Amino acid sequence: MSPPAQPNTSGDPGRPASPSARSDRVAPEPAAGRTAPSTVSAPAGVSAKRIAQLALPALVVLAAEPLYVLVDTAVVGHLGSVPLAAVAVGGTIMSVAAWLGTLMAYGTTGRAARRFGAGDRAAAVAEGVQASWLAFAVGVLLALLAQPFADPLAQALSGDPAVADAAATWLRVAALGAPGLLLAAAGNGWMRGVQDTRRPLFYVLGANVLSAILCPVLVYPVGWGLTGSAVANVVAQSVSGGFFLYALIRETKHLRPHLGVIGQQLSLGRDLLIRGAAFQACFLSATAVASRFGVESVGAHQIALQLWFFSALALDAVAIAAQSLVGAALGGSNAAEARAVARKVTLSGGLAGVVFALLAAAGSSHIPGWFTPDAEVHDQAAVIWPWFIGLMPFAGVVYALDGVLIGAGDVKFLRNITLAAALLGFLPAIWIAYFFDLGLGGVWAGLALLILIRFVTTVWRWRSDRWAVVGATR
Repeated sequence: MSPPAQPNTSGDPGRPASPSARSDRVAPEPAAGRTAPSTVSAPAGVSAKRIAQLALPALVVLAAEPLYVLVDTAVVGHLGSVPLAAVAVGGTIMSVAAWLGTLMAYGTTGRAARRFGAGDRAAAVAEGVQASWLAFAVGVLLALLAQPFADPLAQALSGDPAVADAAATWLRVAALGAPGLLLAAAGNGWMRGVQDTRRPLFYVLGANVLSAILCPVLVYPVGWGLTGSAVANVVAQSVSGGFFLYALIRETKHLRPHLGVIGQQLSLGRDLLIRGAAFQACFLSATAVASRFGVESVGAHQIALQLWFFSALALDAVAIAAQSLVGAALGGSNAAEARAVARKVTLSGGLAGVVFALLAAAGSSHIPGWFTPDAEVHDQAAVIWPWFIGLMPFAGVVYALDGVLIGAGDVKFLRNITLAAALLGFLPAIWIAYFFDLGLGGVWAGLALLILIRFVTTVWRWRSDRWAVVGATR
């Protein structure tokens, strides 16, 4: 955990460091290129140790949710191929909520970090208050919409009626966790912005450990089957969201919604929203195509995709540190420090990607068996594995640079390159795979195009220095 504005002597991690650090108001935005009077400054000369201090707790937070999903996938996989495929379809639909959560966390981190770096912790926390109102409203809306639309969505993504019916049942229950999921995302966003990654570690990890224990109990001894998996999801997300809400209430007395600030967040999040929509179109289409190749294919795709998401979010820990440190440095008008952080996190991301590739290669003959005993699913997973291994080092660099550019507020550029990679690479490739019956290899070739196009363009942008715009706002 990074040092707050003043040492925390309260002994209670839920309390602010001091009255002066409390967010008791919604602070006005400083003009671009200017900073507020400094009470909190970004640390000078960011070192690899400092990056690690932010990245390692963020790693646990990021890994907790996908690790729970992997446990859930393993538990459900032993019910049979149809329940496993149902979780693949239902989980893909629920990933829309997770995507909105990531969008909310990243957007809030960038805005809060700039204000923190400019010396105004109160304004940084105020961003979290308004983001939490937005998160709760969107989460409730998603939970309500899932009830009537679960059946048509599951049928659209599944090529098997039994899978579609099971997926819809799972989705109706799992969607009830959307408000908690999004509240936790908003909480993560403002806490990362003020460089507090310790409390989120306890909040998220505690909730997911509880749910990982509940999942096998509800699925097997209690006998709820697939529904038990969904209930365990709801428990984890609701408990985690409650922790972050409690932390926000302890941090500030002013919790009223301010539509003007929420509107600014929505406006500045537009590019991230479009970028995220492109990713969702890609992965929803990939699951739909994999489903058309058979139950075993979509089961293998689910295993590999969840491992990919797990690896991606773990690699994203470096990007979280980059968002916070780059945003704070630019908010404090220190472009040189922002560029130094960018160099270090890019190297760290690439090395981490190589480590993940080596681990995946070493476990290639064993990992699919952790999730299902079905030999045909194992055969399909073997088709995917070379793609998985080969892409990891490139993905490590891409995710690190995503963090740099989001922290810098350069999201318009990220929007444009993501749209290009999706429309010119991923989507054409997977639909060509469908029409020419190329199987899962064709689907994952599409993912390779998505990653490689983003790799080339983000490295070019990083080297150009056009992203390093200083000021409390951009």
